[in-house]
Order: sequence, then C-alpha cells, then structure tokens
Amino acid sequence: MATGKEMARRIFQQTLASIDIPHVMERKLPREGTRLILPDGVIDLSQIGNIYVVAIGKAAHAMVRGLEDLLPPDTRVAGIVVAPVAPERPARGMEYFVGGHPVPNADSWRSAEAILQLLRNCDERTLVIFLLSGGGSALCELPLDGEMRLGDVQAVNRALVTCGAPIEAMNTVRKHFSAVKGGRLALAAGNAKKITLAVTDVPAGKESALASGPTLPDPSTIADVERIVEQYDLRKKFPERLVKWLDAGEMPETPKSGDAAFANAHFQLLLGMDDLFHAAHHAAEACGYATCCDNSTDDWPVVKAVDALLEQLGEWQRQNDGQRVALIADGELSSPVTGDGVGGRNSAFVLDVAGKIAGRRITVLSAGTDGIDGNSPASGAVADGETVERARAAGLDREKAFRESDAYTFFEKLGDAIVTGPTGNNLRDLRILLAEG
Repeated sequence: MATGKEMARRIFQQTLASIDIPHVMERKLPREGTRLILPDGVIDLSQIGNIYVVAIGKAAHAMVRGLEDLLPPDTRVAGIVVAPVAPERPARGMEYFVGGHPVPNADSWRSAEAILQLLRNCDERTLVIFLLSGGGSALCELPLDGEMRLGDVQAVNRALVTCGAPIEAMNTVRKHFSAVKGGRLALAAGNAKKITLAVTDVPAGKESALASGPTLPDPSTIADVERIVEQYDLRKKFPERLVKWLDAGEMPETPKSGDAAFANAHFQLLLGMDDLFHAAHHAAEACGYATCCDNSTDDWPVVKAVDALLEQLGEWQRQNDGQRVALIADGELSSPVTGDGVGGRNSAFVLDVAGKIAGRRITVLSAGTDGIDGNSPASGAVADGETVERARAAGLDREKAFRESDAYTFFEKLGDAIVTGPTGNNLRDLRILLAEG
C-alpha cells in the first residue's frame, strides 16, 4: 500500500497533468474551420489580414505551443514571447526574450520596446492574440518617463516588493508608470481585433492584476497611486527621476472601461483557481480520500496558515469519522526571509508543519504549480508524522533550518524535496493535507 507521502506526490503530479495548458486550450477554444469560437463571439480567421501574438509570463512557452495546435495549419503569425527561460522548441515567426523575474532585466526592457513596435503595425484587419500568465509584471517593462533607465526601473521594483504593500497596491503603481501595463497594450494595438487568453495566479475578480493588466481596463487611479506612495513612504525609496516626474504631474491616467481600445476586445480565462481546485479535488478523491477545498488562508503568514489548516483538517476528520480525508488549499503565503539559506514559502510551510504533525498519521505537501519555490531548485516539499524523527536521526535541526530560511536543504537531505523543474504553468501554490482514518 502506498505511503501518505507517495499519495500526496501522486495527487500533485495528477493535478499538474490535468492543468496542462495546450490540452486546456484545445478544450476551451473550439475551432470550426477558420472560425475561432469564443465565449463572447466568433472570429473568422479568413477575414484577418495579419495575426500578431504577444506572449508574456511564466507559462508563455506552453501557451504558444497550445496556440500553434489551435490555429489552422499553415497559419502565418508573427509575435514576441517573453518568459523567464528560453524555449526548448522555438515557434515559427516568434522573437524570444528572456525577461528578469522578480526584478526586470535588459530583456524585460527590450521585449517591451519590441512589442510596442510590433503593435504599431496594427490596423482594423489585424488580430492580436495576447497570451498572459503570472510573472509578467517583471518580465516585460518599459517606463512612460523617457528619462528613466533600466537601473531606475529595477530600483522601483525593489522598492515596491520590499515596502510591505499588498500585490494589488504594487500593481496599481506599476500600471501608472509603465508604457505596457494597465491597459496600455490594448491602447497600442489601436483598432485591431484583440483576444486575451489568460492563465491566472491572482484571485478571481482581480484579473486586471495579472501581469499588471496590460490589455484590460484599469480600475485604479492616479489618486490611488498618490495614496499608496504616501502610505508606504515610497518617495524615499524611489529613484530621483521618478519622484521628479510624479511631482511634475506628468503621469497620465490609465485607460478605463468604455475606452475605444476595449471596444473590439475579448478576454478569456483559460485556467484559474477553480481549475486548480477541481483538478486537485478529483485527484484526491480518485486516490480514496474524502476531500474538501479551502482558500481562506491566502496571503496569510506561514505559521498562522499551518495552524488554521491543521485545525480544519481535524474538523474534517471528525465529520468523516473512520475515513481517509484530504484538505486542499491554495494561494500564496507570506514567509519573511530571515537567513541566507535555500528555500521558499512552500518548503517553509512544510518545515513548520512537520513539527506539529510529529507522531501523527498526517501527510502534508506544499508546492508551486510553476515548479519554483523561492531561490531553490524545488517546487516545494512533503512531510509526514515520521519526518521529525528521521531528521533527528540524520542530525538535522528543523528549527535552525526554519530560522535560517534553509528549508530546501533540510528536505533535500531527507529525500523529501519536490523537484519538478519549470512546469510551464503558473497557477497558485497548492497545499495537500492528508489524514488516514
């Protein structure tokens, strides 16, 4: 009989297989001859002059592969692809850039310039297909202020990610100083027909936060930016050039709902939180676990989330007495870096939970669906009731590893790191908690 750790790994791998992007695109975007069937309309490709593709994000390569399979054979396209790694198999007609994440790099800047240059060729017979996924806010960037340089953009990014503001507030600022965010790529495409296909790592209803919303109306305002800058004391952290630009009142407002740029635009969410939950729930049920899903701990500190989810797991056990049970949770936790070790928020979650399930018939796995956990080569880790004892026998200090932010090293030595490599996807982190009956 498989162990709890083997079952948790199986559930995670089956979940990743179920959210394979090319397969999802084939299922959700039917094509009838030259006609693409969208939820809110039909586009006949035979009536299109040029097709341009703009793919930005951690899932860009998988989305481009899916689009290749979706379009009629011999369809000619041209486009720009920006991802954190180079493609294994470049697609015909595409120009590739390896952008920086979490801090923009030179290719982030060059890719934005290339995208804007491509979109200048658009007319009313052009179709632009935007393929967006998580990570796009850093991977592709160009400031509106022509005086700013790459070092300034990097300084702004570092100031935002370290100021303690929530992601929505950070993206509000990014949208307003960027030439490629907050609806401005839709604006740049002019009268072209536009389709945005999205794989989102943001909460439902917050789609304009994905890659800082380059093709969607921006609900935030300049007044919001001013409030955030003051609230988080960002003037002292921003480069002097940006502060002067802000003080001069030169920052334009982002395009809003009703702008002509969105009149001929379609948006379709290919994968989101519900898809991740559905796939994980089905995989756990298929493995024989009575399963429930919960996302109430999204954005919580690691230790607080551990305690809350273990309490929920216990309650679910009581409601299903004698059965094997599973609790599936998603979202991204906050895990302050307190040392120079190797790891991320997922392995930190499992490291903390290991001490609280010692001696119990419970297994916990936490991993990133993008295959990346912090600065480690793993996506996360798995632990059970025997982990603490095995670590002690191996001379490993769990509490020290937690203090030093070295969770990956701890689990790698135990053989319990989850290593998938980059998955080509980017939904949310997935946590799987199993309890035997």
